[in-house]
Amino acid sequence: MANFPAINTSPLIFFSKTDLLELLHETVNSDIIVPESVAIEIQTYGEEDITLQALSSKNWLLIRETIPIPSIIENWDLGAGESSVLAWGYTNPGTEVILDDLAARRCATTLKIPVRGTLGLVLIAKQRGLIPSARPIIDRLRQSGMYLSDRIVNQSLKSVGE
Repeated sequence: MANFPAINTSPLIFFSKTDLLELLHETVNSDIIVPESVAIEIQTYGEEDITLQALSSKNWLLIRETIPIPSIIENWDLGAGESSVLAWGYTNPGTEVILDDLAARRCATTLKIPVRGTLGLVLIAKQRGLIPSARPIIDRLRQSGMYLSDRIVNQSLKSVGE
């Protein structure tokens, strides 16, 4: 279980709001750890929330007790979800974390924790042939509230030949 990636709230929300949870699962190609603190954040949106419904219906989303946050991560002063995802990756070396928050991604890089974001997973899906084109997926993510600059979108699409 230690090698299952851990995911934070925002990527989980973006994949569920755009009806792309199965693409997330296919791209990661394993079960995904959802630290309890992330699940609690999602529960605050209410029982009708699509992400909360996914948490209870997808058997590959594994809610696990939040492990103690090492001080080296606490010092970054991140949110509870980001910190718990990073703690999972830090205490299970080589385990990937899925985060969109820039400060949390910088922390992961500094601590040599493998990290990917929502956009990176879409690009991997395109490279693996799981989707024919990344642009429509990126457009859906942006329409659902994910901020991506035109520059980042254009660079990303270029990197996968679009």
